Amino acid sequence: MASAAPDPSASPSAPPPGPPPAEPHAIRAALSSDLAAEFDQEWSSALERAKESQDLAEVHGLINKWRHTVYLEARSPGAYRAMLAKAEEILRTGHNPAATSIEDHRALIRERLGR
Repeated sequence: MASAAPDPSASPSAPPPGPPPAEPHAIRAALSSDLAAEFDQEWSSALERAKESQDLAEVHGLINKWRHTVYLEARSPGAYRAMLAKAEEILRTGHNPAATSIEDHRALIRERLGR
């Protein structure tokens, strides 16, 4: 008797699903309640501006942003808020404490290239 093929969805190392479809309801359904509320506010504002300007570019940009946010949160819950907090800190202080200098990057490149 042949054994059944393993179920790839049962693998603990399976990657999270990709971004949701580029549809507002699919994006909203994949968000936590606090992020869904933020999405709703941004969605309403973008629609109002699109009505006035008759330009959907901002709406498309918003959908793209939130698709990436859903994917980010699926891979690392809380990462979106952490990113916003870090950006706020950098803007407030003018400094990124986790940053490395260009000299450190160049040294790492030389090391990896064996120079």
